[in-house]
Parts: sequence; structure tokens; C-alpha cells
Amino acid sequence: MDQAILDRLNASVKTNDILYFLGDFCMGNPARVVAYRRRIRCQKIFAVPGNHDKKARKLKEEFSWLDNLAEVSIHGHPIVLCHYALRVWNRSNRGSWHLYGHSHGRLPDLPNSLSMDVGVDAHDFRPWHYDEIADLMKRKAEAQKSTPNT
Repeated sequence: MDQAILDRLNASVKTNDILYFLGDFCMGNPARVVAYRRRIRCQKIFAVPGNHDKKARKLKEEFSWLDNLAEVSIHGHPIVLCHYALRVWNRSNRGSWHLYGHSHGRLPDLPNSLSMDVGVDAHDFRPWHYDEIADLMKRKAEAQKSTPNT
């Protein structure tokens, strides 16, 4: 499984891309974490550690950024990144998105919530591209508008 994930990841990213990794990067000793990281083509990895990242948390120098929660703007759109699914997040009532991992595709998707599980195990073991996420979020935003407030 690790090799399949690495192959699909490296087929999806270029050296100068930015990869946002939302947890459960690699289990094992520090040498294994470093070796796994160095097999990824992309040089810039912004990582939010997961519950299986006890060793990776201690290897901040291997990542461009590492912290428990991130608020980023991609193409001008605010996004909150966390390993865990949140019910509300900063600016959730103003169109910001929330991307998370951890749940392995087992949480039901909420069609009116601008949040989604971006774990590779629920996406053919490959990372999501921003354009794929933007398309899904556009449909969710339209569903929000067409649903009356209750």
C-alpha cells in the first residue's frame, strides 16, 4: 500500500508544487519517517500531523511547515486544514472550506457543508488536486443556496 500511495502521489505532484498533508504521514521510527519523506518528489510539504504521527511530529525540519491546524488561502479562497473533521471552523459561515483526513472515508458526506475528507484512502490512493476540490465545493455551495434555512 505504501508503494502504491507513493507512486500515485509522485505521479500527481511536481517538484515545485505545494503538497498539504493532513495527517498519518508515516508510522515507525524517525529514520523511516525521513526515508518516506525523501521518496516524495514534491519539495514543499505543509503537514498537519495525525494521531499516528508521533515520530513525524518531532521532525519539523523535514517539512516546510508542521502544526496541528492551518488556515491557508489558495487562489484567494480561505481553507482550514485539520487532521480531524470539524463541525464549524473559522469563517465557515462565510464560505471558507474545511479539509480533513483521519476518517478514511467513513464519515457521511454532508452535502450542505463546505468540508470534505481528502484522505487518499477514499480517493483511489492518490492526492486530491485543488481543481477537484474546487469543483466539489462549488456544487456544495450551490446546494447550500438551494436549501432553505431550518
